[in-house]
Amino acid sequence: MHSFAQTNIQLINQLRGDGYSTTEISTVVTSYELAMRLFTGLFRGSGKTFIAHLVGTASILGTLRVPSSLVAAGLIHAAYSAGDFGDGKKGMANAKREWIRSGIGNEVEEYVARYTALSWRDEAIPAILDGLGSLGPLDRDVLLIRLANELEEFLDFGILYCGDEKRRQVNYVGSTGKHMIKMAEKLGFPKLAVELEKAFEEAVRAEIPGVLRRPDARNFSFLVAPRSYQPKARRSNTLRLLRSGATALRGRLTIFRPRSASCLPLCWKKNGRIKIGPEAEVKCRNLK
Repeated sequence: MHSFAQTNIQLINQLRGDGYSTTEISTVVTSYELAMRLFTGLFRGSGKTFIAHLVGTASILGTLRVPSSLVAAGLIHAAYSAGDFGDGKKGMANAKREWIRSGIGNEVEEYVARYTALSWRDEAIPAILDGLGSLGPLDRDVLLIRLANELEEFLDFGILYCGDEKRRQVNYVGSTGKHMIKMAEKLGFPKLAVELEKAFEEAVRAEIPGVLRRPDARNFSFLVAPRSYQPKARRSNTLRLLRSGATALRGRLTIFRPRSASCLPLCWKKNGRIKIGPEAEVKCRNLK
């Protein structure tokens, strides 16, 4: 099994051992602080914490001795696709980009923005490989982050603990995987190419008993809110419910929700009140 970091402490110790300076590591630590705020309570479809995946991605980049700014970007590479900025929306927006810039700087944010914009569909991967020679330095770095992300997906067989759709990706890794391995070689990282090939081959051969997977293993990431967090809804939250199509009942509105205002869970009516359960999945639109 791999030895890449999965916690912030492991990552810091790894970078220190690999010769990164205190100043360089402090940039990575700052990025981790942002990650804690963006991915609190978020889990991969396998049940693995999302932040462990981010740390693993950064750890892979660190072993390649890339600049600290690139390692820092690896820690928040999914900020715009999965991060919680408190507005209930995914994707890039000027306000989100400015928040990241103010926290970690323009260079790291630009990596994250370009990572988000990179099309990574099965049909697009061969074209990316063919056009790799024409990519500028920044886009080559972004592609490296993407390959590190793919390696982290397979390293601990995490993809095999996800839902059926996600697990099926292992069946066609033979074709797309070969392209990714060639990308790593063309980028000048033969060590990464070897790790990718090994991880793909081991995942194809691995057999995970169904009983070891979560009963509701998913294809996508999901949020788990602390049960102890049960604040009363503020007016802004009430307006969000109204905008989502929920019918507000007269009287007191009680909401059980995670800290983030963007993660409104399953809501229902009980005893004249609209309540929200612990699952962070908006299903208010059909409430009558």
